[in-house]
Amino acid sequence: MNQLLTPEELASEIGGNIRALRLLKNIPQKSLAAHAGVSLTALRHLESAQGANLMTFIRVVRALDKEEWLRSLAPRVTINPLHMVRGRDSRLRARQKKKAKPAQL
Repeated sequence: MNQLLTPEELASEIGGNIRALRLLKNIPQKSLAAHAGVSLTALRHLESAQGANLMTFIRVVRALDKEEWLRSLAPRVTINPLHMVRGRDSRLRARQKKKAKPAQL
């Protein structure tokens, strides 16, 4: 069973993946930071999970040509056929609320 990661563990895993991809592509930190339009310190913080903002993350991921990572975070919403009710017409108006009956003695 998959164990849920803490935010710190998840940030460390993401930073490690970015660092591994950068090294795989043989790109120095300074070059990637310049290409992404972020500071070298911001890139170092992202890779070491010391805190980075969302814009830094997006810029670095795009500079590494991994935009599909971003698209997988927010998949497009589609209609689930299980949520569709068959054979019923859509309602055109709300029903009136029933009035309370006076108490009988």
